[in-house]
Amino acid sequence: MSHTGLVRNGVLVTNFPGTDSIATVVEPGAVLWHGDRIVAAGRERELRFPSQPDEVLDARGGMILPGFINLHHHFYSALARGLDPGSPMRTFPEVLDRLWWRLDRALDAETVALSAELSVADCIQWGCTTVFDHHASPSCLRGSLDIIARTVERAGLSAALCYEVSDRNGHDEAIAGLEENIQFLDARASDARIRGVLGLHASFTLSDATLAEVVKRRPSGSGCHVHVAEDPVDVDASRHAFGVGPIERFERSGLLDRHALLAHGIHLDRDAYETIARRDAVVIHNPESNANNGVGRLDIVNATSAGCTVGLGTDGMSSAMLRALRAALLTLRAGRADPSVGFAVVPELMRNNALVARRFFDEPLLGELVPDAPADVVVLGAQPPTPVTPANVVGHLVYGGSETPVRHTIARGRVVLRDGRHTTIDPDELATQARQAAPGLWDRFAALPWGTSFLGE
Repeated sequence: MSHTGLVRNGVLVTNFPGTDSIATVVEPGAVLWHGDRIVAAGRERELRFPSQPDEVLDARGGMILPGFINLHHHFYSALARGLDPGSPMRTFPEVLDRLWWRLDRALDAETVALSAELSVADCIQWGCTTVFDHHASPSCLRGSLDIIARTVERAGLSAALCYEVSDRNGHDEAIAGLEENIQFLDARASDARIRGVLGLHASFTLSDATLAEVVKRRPSGSGCHVHVAEDPVDVDASRHAFGVGPIERFERSGLLDRHALLAHGIHLDRDAYETIARRDAVVIHNPESNANNGVGRLDIVNATSAGCTVGLGTDGMSSAMLRALRAALLTLRAGRADPSVGFAVVPELMRNNALVARRFFDEPLLGELVPDAPADVVVLGAQPPTPVTPANVVGHLVYGGSETPVRHTIARGRVVLRDGRHTTIDPDELATQARQAAPGLWDRFAALPWGTSFLGE
């Protein structure tokens, strides 16, 4: 029998603002759901209940929001916290070569699963109910997406998963990664909560032969999730090796369309942004990761003025979407040395995440709290100290919500965080398991050489 739930006594925000909508704010508001669907959302005293809910959650005056969506994550990085690369890293290619490309090779089935569970637990803790993950584990390649999918399913979230195709370890491994993507895409084509997309690392580590095979074998209508121009090396090495930049190369191959997710997009010129916009592809901003890696920043004013749809991700730095939203605003202002810029473009990031996610899941109301929408709901733990209006919702999220613990997380009608406590994951036991597994992973990491050559170097 389907579960009926109610979250009440909060400041209800039914949608994030964007160019196509303004936020709707209702206080005191409530959301009623049955099974995995929202039945009603609005002013609490005006809601009609066909029967007594099985569970009632008290928002205690906090903001009730649509579950957050993360368009670019890396679950596999979860066990890197505190890891010493053992060598200085002064450039982004060195960060890849000496840290991430060694860590992914050190992963085995146990640490792939643990990394996914740690990341999923973090998503729940911060109210993220739908996540797009980009995975790599060359020593545990076949079946790795199934391992992650089972973890996501047990936890109760929704996800679009992919494996990172790259020639950095040779063509045979690149094709094995492509096959992992294709089998997962086929297996999950009609799954309501777990979907597959094609994962590519970046243009500068993809040979023409591999890219041609991707194009040839790409299932009709499938998405493509790829890093683009995170660092100048992607643009410069692509031009050196292939004669064109990454955007022109992907456009020529036919991969640049409305299901193309382009993570980062920092070092692109106006023509590239206009090409992305013309093809209705999506640029995904990852401000915290970009700052951490010292690769520069996406100027979202420039990208959006060229017509690009810009979404938001965390790139494995965390799973806290409101903190990423705050970073998007602050890095934009710092980069432009202009405290007046930002609120014309930053509010659209969360709305765009919802609109883009709808392209990959058969859910035309995903990201809204309205009847028949998926019952993905997050409740912030603190009451807003000042009035919340349609015009200032994002200001509340950036300057207050980003630092506020989440009280409740509901994913497709399942309460996965209740009063700040997990219901599907034991975080203490998980941390114990992770601490036991991390030393072995780190030893394998330390034993691996660095100095991988990649295309265009």
